[in-house]
Amino acid sequence: MLKQFSTSLLMCAIAATPLAQASDNAASEGETAIVLAAFGTTYNTAVGSLIGIQEEVQNAYPDIPVKFAFTSNIIRKIWHERDSDQQYKDAHPEIPENFYEVKNILGTLADLQNEGYKNIVVQTTLLTHGEEFIDLNAYINGLRSIETIKEKWKPFNTIAVGRPLMGTWGKGHEYRQDLEKLTVALKDDVELAKKNNSALVYMGHGNDHLSTGLYYELGELMNEAYPEVKTYVGLVEGHPGFDKVLADMKKDGVNKVTAKPLMVVAGDHATNDMAGDEDDSWKVMLTKEGIEVIPVLEGLGSKDAIQKIYLQHLVDAANDAKLALK
Repeated sequence: MLKQFSTSLLMCAIAATPLAQASDNAASEGETAIVLAAFGTTYNTAVGSLIGIQEEVQNAYPDIPVKFAFTSNIIRKIWHERDSDQQYKDAHPEIPENFYEVKNILGTLADLQNEGYKNIVVQTTLLTHGEEFIDLNAYINGLRSIETIKEKWKPFNTIAVGRPLMGTWGKGHEYRQDLEKLTVALKDDVELAKKNNSALVYMGHGNDHLSTGLYYELGELMNEAYPEVKTYVGLVEGHPGFDKVLADMKKDGVNKVTAKPLMVVAGDHATNDMAGDEDDSWKVMLTKEGIEVIPVLEGLGSKDAIQKIYLQHLVDAANDAKLALK
């Protein structure tokens, strides 16, 4: 009964604790699993970016299960509805079967706990320590806070959380170094823009609830590392927004840009907000300002260099939690 009670506490109260935190138990006790916590996507053309990250991790640890958890309720619901649509499945054989049953982080961890996995590394595919990552940690911290009468009935020994692509604040890993590694990984985008004889503009998502200077810093680093191609970084939500990007382009006399999503997948936002034909898409708004736009629908997750960064963040999280991955 006590074990069942522990599992039912998946929705317990949350608390703020470090990203990687081990229990007093040795991390080697029990089986280990890896969870890739992604926002998710409903675009079949964007699924490859997520699969690429999963394959990078699975190839590194072939004996450890690697499961997805999607944080978006809407995206999960759409995949669940598609599970009964055989026509869609037949038309899209590239979609992994587990996408149709994907769960949120709590559901995924509950399944793993039920299967006997006591040590988990959760690696996010998010870009920043923003709203989604804060919520992800809240759920994880709730699980970490569970105390049972008998130690053996605690649902997990260790849950480590890997930092986002653009890093996080706090001790342990300097976020600036993560930004510098990202800058190196984006070199081929600069080469493409150079080939197009254009500037380079990234459209990230951002959010209205939390904004940091990371995107400004990334723009500065890109322009320092690749001065031959002017780079601009803007967000759909938050700052710097489209108006800031446009003002900077006008000041610099830009008349042609290669536009790419600063997102793990080239899904709805990239397809519509960046490259769409509606009046409020970046492509249309820039075109109206006399700037030629070459949109490229490629998610960051499709880049081998980006996949390797996520893998390293996963390894760092496991090491910080003294969890041996085998």
